[in-house]
Amino acid sequence: MGSECVVSEPLRYPVARRDEYVVDNYHGVAVSDPYRWLEDPESEEVKEFVEKQKNVAESVLSNCDTREKLRASINMSFDYPRYGCPFRRGNKYFYFHNPGLAPHRVLYMQDSLDEEGNVLLDPNQLSNDGTMALRVYEISHDAKYLAYGVSSSGSDWLTIQVMCVDDKTMEPDTLSWVKFTSISWTHDTKGFFYCRFPAPKMSENLDAGTEVNVNHNHQLYYHFLGTKQSEDILCWNNLENPTHILDTRLADDGKYLLMNICQGAVRLNKFYCCDLSTLPNGLGRHTQKGILPFMKVIDDFDAHYEVVANDDTMFTFLTNKKAPRYKIVRVDLKKPDIWTEVLQESKHNVIESVLPVNKNQMIVSYLSDCKHVLHIRDFESGNLLHKLPIDIGSIDYISARRQDDVFFVKLSSFINPGVVYEYDLKPRVPVTKVLREIVVPGFDLADYIVNQVFVHSKDGTQVPAFIVARKDIELDGSHPCLLYGYGGYGVSLTPYFDVTRIVLARHLGVVLCVANIRGGGEYGEEWHISGSRANKQNCFDDFVSVAEYLVSNGYTSPSKLCIEGGSNGGILIGACINQRPDLFGCALAHAGVMDMLRYHKFTIGHAWVPEFGCSDNEDDFRYLIKYSPLHNVRRPWEDPSTKATQYPSCMLLTADHDDRVVPLHTLKLLATMQHELCTSVKNSPQINPIIGRISSKSGHGCGSSMQTMIDKSVDCYSFMAQALGASWID
Repeated sequence: MGSECVVSEPLRYPVARRDEYVVDNYHGVAVSDPYRWLEDPESEEVKEFVEKQKNVAESVLSNCDTREKLRASINMSFDYPRYGCPFRRGNKYFYFHNPGLAPHRVLYMQDSLDEEGNVLLDPNQLSNDGTMALRVYEISHDAKYLAYGVSSSGSDWLTIQVMCVDDKTMEPDTLSWVKFTSISWTHDTKGFFYCRFPAPKMSENLDAGTEVNVNHNHQLYYHFLGTKQSEDILCWNNLENPTHILDTRLADDGKYLLMNICQGAVRLNKFYCCDLSTLPNGLGRHTQKGILPFMKVIDDFDAHYEVVANDDTMFTFLTNKKAPRYKIVRVDLKKPDIWTEVLQESKHNVIESVLPVNKNQMIVSYLSDCKHVLHIRDFESGNLLHKLPIDIGSIDYISARRQDDVFFVKLSSFINPGVVYEYDLKPRVPVTKVLREIVVPGFDLADYIVNQVFVHSKDGTQVPAFIVARKDIELDGSHPCLLYGYGGYGVSLTPYFDVTRIVLARHLGVVLCVANIRGGGEYGEEWHISGSRANKQNCFDDFVSVAEYLVSNGYTSPSKLCIEGGSNGGILIGACINQRPDLFGCALAHAGVMDMLRYHKFTIGHAWVPEFGCSDNEDDFRYLIKYSPLHNVRRPWEDPSTKATQYPSCMLLTADHDDRVVPLHTLKLLATMQHELCTSVKNSPQINPIIGRISSKSGHGCGSSMQTMIDKSVDCYSFMAQALGASWID
């Protein structure tokens, strides 16, 4: 049974209006949606609901004993210098650095690695409150210009501007209403390619990023430096397929424009390319209808294709076509039907990335049981040349160019804050050098232990999980535990450093567990597919099985167990508390997609249909309705099949500028849970609080300032500590 948060009396929740007349018919099934009105961000009634929920949340959080101690400790712990990998453009090096508690990392440049870096762009100067964030950037091939996209208040909408690198002066160029794009300069530095949606029809009452309008018709444009955005050249538009998402970049040779056309957010894409050297007028304004003559190399959504490199018309790809753990293949565009295999699929490991280096070699990163392995292989044959020794952990970033014999890798793990290595391939045996080592004052990794375990899920599948704890832990079931999961889109959870989790282990005795459930990419595309669409229940079964393992092996007990996830992981948390309220003492659901029947109707939600399915399809509806968090809230005390008498303490989190998973998901579930479990029941057994943390001037998480992230962590984990009865350890 979940623990009871210590309160003198049950919380008084605001009573939200229910419109019982809103009922949808899904393939003959009537489904009520009484809180449909919460979908309108302009409504005064919605704004009033949000303010009342904020007041309820603060009334709970202000009484959490550890809140201010956590705030002081997390603030102090975050105050350490962090560095990214250096990368080269032209004859200069660039890298990111945060000296400690700066809201955002700063972009530096240097002429050599031995010099002190100079600030090129400091995003912290863009706003007084840290709400402006650098989200995308690209330095031109000759290192003359920096084009960069800035978001406001966490929205996915970007504004692109251009800076002259040498004197740091701003060019007049400003591009608005840009979303989900890279920036790719042509080698003549006359301009760059980027992608955007048509500007949405915005009400004057809404800020950009608070609207819920669907985003359709992603378009590719070319911008000439020094011109107005209205003069940009349309290079690709496909009005017949408005939900397709474009991903474009220029090949390293500067000759070919590469375009992936994606069917939503899953890893399936068509691949087109355009030989820019064949354009009679170049990228001038006389291109017929503005549409470039792309060659359709891959014109089916049957696999994932990613260009590794090209030698004129000979293209090398990383793909999972008939290879769920990926392989490397090659094709000559002059003979597009003849594909050759360069490096075959591994029997056990997943090829995660491939980067050409040292002219005729390539860096191949493998994922082996959720940990990274690094190889240097011959580019032509795929033969293994060197296995690079790396610590057990994650490769955060690899910086390499084909023409260079030196490359850089940043590694980290649950108990390693990060090391930047420089690898030199000129000698017969590669030489490794530590370029930068990130140190957290007062943190000693020798005080902690990391174990990887394999748990049998409901259907017998072995599910890996990492467990991080203080070395002095005793397996007596008494410890608070934080279980984290995601399980979607082929995203792999590898060991990563989070100083907040170290604070929780040190001062609250928390055991951390990260579950590598199905739906992720830890074992390739088969692992992903086995946790998507009609197989989504496997994600919840895997997560529950890991939770039961933690209890049965003495790490924790149900009343001491907190589960956490965000976005797709928010679905995981919402479904698990509905299905097993007896197993958890606390739940933290960040920006979850909670209404699985209507998610595709808002902003970029349509891009998730290949991952989840869509209620418009009857077969999809039949499985979506079974786990949709919004539609499966039940009173456990009325269910004889569960031992639970109430739901665990729940915090549902969202943000007013989240235009990816719009706030209505969290608001509707919050209203539903409070009604079903609390306000509609006289003397309800639901004593554990159900609150919503609704932040202002922030979004889905990308681009959040340091202080925004710290404030959220303080609220989440002080709430968790109170719910689990975790006491402070000095």
